[in-house]
Amino acid sequence: MKFDAQKALIAYSGVLTAVFVGVMISGAVQGVGPARFTEIDVHRINVREPDGTLRMVISNQTAFPEIPYRGREVPHPGRDSAGMLFMNEEGTEVGGLVFGGRNVDGVKTSGGSLTFDGYEQDQTVQIMGFQQGPRRVSGVFVNDRPEESIDYDVLTRLAGMSPEEQQAAMLAANMDGQPRAFLGRQGSGASELVLRDAAGRARLVLSVAADGGARITFRDENGQPTRVVTPEG
Repeated sequence: MKFDAQKALIAYSGVLTAVFVGVMISGAVQGVGPARFTEIDVHRINVREPDGTLRMVISNQTAFPEIPYRGREVPHPGRDSAGMLFMNEEGTEVGGLVFGGRNVDGVKTSGGSLTFDGYEQDQTVQIMGFQQGPRRVSGVFVNDRPEESIDYDVLTRLAGMSPEEQQAAMLAANMDGQPRAFLGRQGSGASELVLRDAAGRARLVLSVAADGGARITFRDENGQPTRVVTPEG
């Protein structure tokens, strides 16, 4: 019987493939316990409950999800960052950590944002730092949101709308809200504590300017100062 090296190599490769597949299937079914890696390169990691519910995503910009909502995704009007997303027990987004930055034609931008959302709503707390050229804003933001859930189906129709139509649609979808408090650095360089009423109007501002000037300002419902307190009186 003449030995055929090519046929033997093909048969040998087939046996190795079958053994490898069998080992992989067996490991997947039985579970091999925790795995340890010194280094791993990935595009995206999904963390799920035993029933398959998605609870957290760590992703690059390209593979970043849209808006997780009850186990499915609805389009996001402007999501283009890498980072992490957090989901509740129902598979709906409840916050996240995103970041990015680049230098385009000499204009430097950089930023990061950690947010926590209301139930089926937008962010109620945000820790954010942002730079665009010389302008820098960083701080903690607190917002009021409607009790009603966002109408996520409206988001699927935003892509073909004008900016004005998008704004109106988002308001109709319960995506409005009011800022209530800010503590941080303003674009002017001043550090401020701004407290607002339920309508989002600034009523009390504690401010220290970049040059050290400090003041406390009380404002009325029209935004006009009613009293200003400075170190001088």
